[in-house]
Amino acid sequence: MTRQFTTFTKLALLALACIGDAGAQAYPARPIRFLMTAPAGSSIDVIGRILADKIKDPLGQPILVENRVGAGGTIATDAAAKAAPDGYTMVLSFNGPLAFGPHMYRKLPYDPFKDLAPVIITTSQPNLLAVNAALPVKNLRELLDFAKKNPGKLNYGSVGAGSSSHLTMELMKMDAGLFIVHIPFNGSPPAAASLAAGDTQLLFTVPTALTPLIQAGKVRALAVSGVKRYSVMPDIPTLAESGLPKFEAIAWNGVLVPGGTPRPIIDKLNHEMDIALKSADVRKKLNDAGLDPVGGTPEDLAKLMRSESDKWAPVIKRTGATID
Repeated sequence: MTRQFTTFTKLALLALACIGDAGAQAYPARPIRFLMTAPAGSSIDVIGRILADKIKDPLGQPILVENRVGAGGTIATDAAAKAAPDGYTMVLSFNGPLAFGPHMYRKLPYDPFKDLAPVIITTSQPNLLAVNAALPVKNLRELLDFAKKNPGKLNYGSVGAGSSSHLTMELMKMDAGLFIVHIPFNGSPPAAASLAAGDTQLLFTVPTALTPLIQAGKVRALAVSGVKRYSVMPDIPTLAESGLPKFEAIAWNGVLVPGGTPRPIIDKLNHEMDIALKSADVRKKLNDAGLDPVGGTPEDLAKLMRSESDKWAPVIKRTGATID
């Protein structure tokens, strides 16, 4: 009797294990919604669509890219934070909504450290400082001198209030003692278009939206915001070597899912995205767009979010760059 009961118990447990395995293997069983925090043509959109196309076959389901633009990326990020934690909603967000937002909004509608679960860092790169080609400056030192002689007469665009594009310029203004007026846009395409048209005269953003305009002679690249020269644009000097010692401000992006999403789902998404980001074809596409793929573990993104939040909190306080 005992032996029969033991055998039956083992068979039952084996059956339950098989059911559990089958349930785990069933994910994903339907299309996955992938929210973009910036508009079509932006660096976020470029990264998201490249990733979506690469992972759809390994996952066996379509990845539905949806641009949810507005409020400096917080609209899409909030939508993901409030979605069901079942692995069928992801968001490609960036340092603005994830690290700066808690210090810039009095009532951010989500807590990036509790309501979202990190999956993977997608790219990390310096911002590129560019000016309208008609501005009579050829390098950073000339720009700083011109701005000091013309306080309040220059406008700078950003890809959104609270973005790395915004705060990098505010940091430069603070370090150099400049008065330049902020004009926020929803994403890099309209910000870059404004710069090319001369409606704004300066812009910090990732190179994706600026490279065609630089090649067309409509805007001029002056410096990159990394502490070292950017491998994709090695001829462009850093701000640190051009007159602002120790200046560093990095733009980064990452994929997240709603907080409470089961770890096996997070690991599956991370696994496929990490393979994609390390593949030769994806790396080339991202490099051609002026982006450096990163990859890594969910913990890497969690650590980056926390360290960037801690780094920029005092900068935001000193500059007064709050949104509400």
